Amino acid sequence: MPPAIARVRLLALLLAALVCAPARTQDEDDERQSAGTAANITQPELTAAQSSAVGITLVHPRKASAAARIDGYGEVLDAAALIADAGRLASTRAAARVAGAEAQRLAALYNGGADASLRALEAAQAAQVEAQTQAETASAAFTLQWGPISRLTDAQRAALIAALSHGQSLLLRADLPGRLRLGTLPQAATVQVDGSPVPARVLGPLLRSASDSQSVGLLLQIDHAPGGLGAGARVLVMLEGSADKGVLIPNAALLYGERGPYVYRRLDAGTARDGKQQFAPVPVKLLQSAGDAWLVQGLDADDFIVANGAGVLWSLQGLGTFSAEEEDHD
Repeated sequence: MPPAIARVRLLALLLAALVCAPARTQDEDDERQSAGTAANITQPELTAAQSSAVGITLVHPRKASAAARIDGYGEVLDAAALIADAGRLASTRAAARVAGAEAQRLAALYNGGADASLRALEAAQAAQVEAQTQAETASAAFTLQWGPISRLTDAQRAALIAALSHGQSLLLRADLPGRLRLGTLPQAATVQVDGSPVPARVLGPLLRSASDSQSVGLLLQIDHAPGGLGAGARVLVMLEGSADKGVLIPNAALLYGERGPYVYRRLDAGTARDGKQQFAPVPVKLLQSAGDAWLVQGLDADDFIVANGAGVLWSLQGLGTFSAEEEDHD
């Protein structure tokens, strides 16, 4: 029998056994939670032979530290685009308010028996729905394009636009080639302009990936920018991250759930029952990508984690998640 078919049949048998297993007592559930579960769910159990048959491999995480500097490149953004998008957002919101007020006025007149027809009320309500849709579309587009700026108050956004319009500040999009995800946010940034370092502030991540490089982007702000540095200019960017310590784990070990990223850790041998190995999901904090691995916090170097085959445990446990390795191939 081919190995692939044998693995599928074994997985089906394991799933059937899990479904038919008797309910555990409350004491057993409490004991499992104290053993290191990340959620109140049944922990997968496999014998050593079953683990080997479905391709589960275990490794120890390796201790490492985050890089103090991350190299990238940036492009100076056009302030006119921000002004246009902000104006569109403000105008559509104002139009939605006017349309809503008109619909409420006609509804009050119609319900009060005044001189307002049903047709006029329905037309006003349709106009209100259209205006509200336009406002929501403009808001979503602004958030997608400008990220951190969408969280500013109207007064803060107006002050930023004034500074950009007078050339007192510049906005840059910084891209990190080869990365589609971001761990911890860099604390500061330096832009190289004709060989001279210019400090920049990291405002936050952008929700839209770069169309050409398909990389994660950050929005930077330069105050008192050098003269002549204008929209469209491309510069080198050095992002300064924190030197946090953690452990390196394979990218294939990461899965994602409702509570964020996690990995499967094999529990101590003393908790095994009937010779079966027990595995528990452990939440981790992503720090930095390192090729085909991730630097994370939340694990110890002496832990045994599932490097390959985490999807099998996910199937047994029934978590609605997907593998980080599968995400990278999409």
